[in-house]
Amino acid sequence: MTADPSQRDISAEIEALHAGPPPARQPMLSFTPYRSSTLRHPTREPRRADPEGAELLAPVFGHCDVDPLEADLTIQHGGVPIGERIVVQGRVVDGDGRPVRRQLVEVWQANAGGRYIHQRDQHPSPVDPNFTGVGRCLTDDDGGYRFVTIRPGAYPWRNHHNAWRPAHIHFSLFGTQFTQRLITQMYFPGDPLFGHDPIYQSITDPRDRERLVATYDHDLSEHEWLLGYRWDIVLSGTHRTPLDAA
Repeated sequence: MTADPSQRDISAEIEALHAGPPPARQPMLSFTPYRSSTLRHPTREPRRADPEGAELLAPVFGHCDVDPLEADLTIQHGGVPIGERIVVQGRVVDGDGRPVRRQLVEVWQANAGGRYIHQRDQHPSPVDPNFTGVGRCLTDDDGGYRFVTIRPGAYPWRNHHNAWRPAHIHFSLFGTQFTQRLITQMYFPGDPLFGHDPIYQSITDPRDRERLVATYDHDLSEHEWLLGYRWDIVLSGTHRTPLDAA
């Protein structure tokens, strides 16, 4: 009898893949333990595009279109959201460490119970009416960004038996040119689910995986108010922040 793939233990599969060829700098497009990646990864050669022509279709917005209040995800409704209040702060730089100034950074995440405001997310955790989980800001002259939010919870995702995603925040950055477009995820230090998560493990080089993990920064924490995390993002070069495998 063939075993139900949803009931398998993916730990051995992940270990075997990591023992194979030299690790890639970005997530593997087809990573067997991440079941849906084998169904939706590209199977044909990419089409060549003119970078200058592509940039003509890029988003256009002015500074007045992004309100500074959008960077605080805890004040967007009439009440206070449930959960641990945190601040996530860092810099966006290019491959040479130069600041990427006045560029759009967007985030979205689950609430403290691990629930998204989305019709397909129906797992039995309550929706928080005071937390939508989306925000955006523009980087400053030093490439800096800052979001005040609630630490997201882990959630089940049906990839395999007892599958839970580590707590994470999704980031989207446009950069200064088409080739710098980046969608990725930021994780929290010391999460016990890292070794069980095939999305995180699809980045096979442990050094590159660590680039997705924020650092707790006590100096960013505020007395009796919130905890601080620092996470820098690199848009190009050999130390580029890995893409989102999801």
